[in-house]
Amino acid sequence: MSMPSEQEMREAIATRDKSRDGDFFYGVITTGVFCKPSCSARRAKPENLRFFSSIEAAMLADFRPCKRCQPTGEGTSGVERLVKVARYIEEHADEQMTLLSLAAMAGLSPSRLQRIFKEALGVSPKAYQDAVRMRHFKQSLKEGGGVTDAIFSSGFGSVSRVYGEATRNIGMTPKAYRTGGAGEIITYACRNTALGLMAMAATDKGVCFVQFGDDEESLITKLKAEFPSAELGVSPAQKTPELDAWMEALEQHIGKGAPRPDLPLDMRGTAFQMKVWQFLLSIREGDVLSYSELAANIDKPKAVRAVATACAKNRIGVLIPCHRVLRGDKSLGGYRWGLERKRALLDMERERRTR
Repeated sequence: MSMPSEQEMREAIATRDKSRDGDFFYGVITTGVFCKPSCSARRAKPENLRFFSSIEAAMLADFRPCKRCQPTGEGTSGVERLVKVARYIEEHADEQMTLLSLAAMAGLSPSRLQRIFKEALGVSPKAYQDAVRMRHFKQSLKEGGGVTDAIFSSGFGSVSRVYGEATRNIGMTPKAYRTGGAGEIITYACRNTALGLMAMAATDKGVCFVQFGDDEESLITKLKAEFPSAELGVSPAQKTPELDAWMEALEQHIGKGAPRPDLPLDMRGTAFQMKVWQFLLSIREGDVLSYSELAANIDKPKAVRAVATACAKNRIGVLIPCHRVLRGDKSLGGYRWGLERKRALLDMERERRTR
């Protein structure tokens, strides 16, 4: 941005010209603060003034925002500032950005932005940008773009980096994901359980899908929506004995009180979701905790809503026991597969725990 001449800036400061706010900022070396031209603070000596084109430039020079004129918008609510940062990341995800530049935008120190952003959204600004990039990358692949083009247009800038990201977050190579999992084999089966009809699906890594519903058609539709172009196949026991055995083990747990089977899982989600789901796996049978307690246990005490959303996004019912999380008042809260199923699971676990 082009700055006014030094003479114009000095005149604007002398007259406290509000029309010049945003055109430049000035710092006072004796106090270490920077201000807007209209600041009502006592005028500094001319030789102690330093001029900056932006908030970021002033903060890079180690000046802090003036508390009186609030040049960084301190009057704006914390939520509004975080929304502003998040939207900026989403709109410029393919660009390089620093924590310092984002902090300047929010009018916060880098360390404070890092802390409150993670508390509110569950991830750091960097992880949030990576997640947006991954979403753009996946969409580009689905629309038929080349893998390399998708990598660079999404802002990753490194073939090796995106392959690492993709493997962790979507459980398959980018080439396979481009057409909705083409080339990946997912085997599924349905069976009746004490909780109603259940569908289980697995990749070569483990169980990736356990859902409950009223009919087989709707359950398979949900599976296809997640992996629209994967090779889906019904499990004939002689070819995939593991899946058949896994379903039997889970049914024994649900319907006959056997321990929850420790099956290999192919979990797919954001870094924050994975953290929530991993913690859920550590909750003992018969124990329950609130969404706020769960948030505190993963060191995200203010990310209660994000924790609840992660529970709701769980695609592997019962094996990842999100049913063990309740509201703060100990009421059931929500459950993806219906409150009756949640109540039945909790009752079963409490009964077994007291035996």
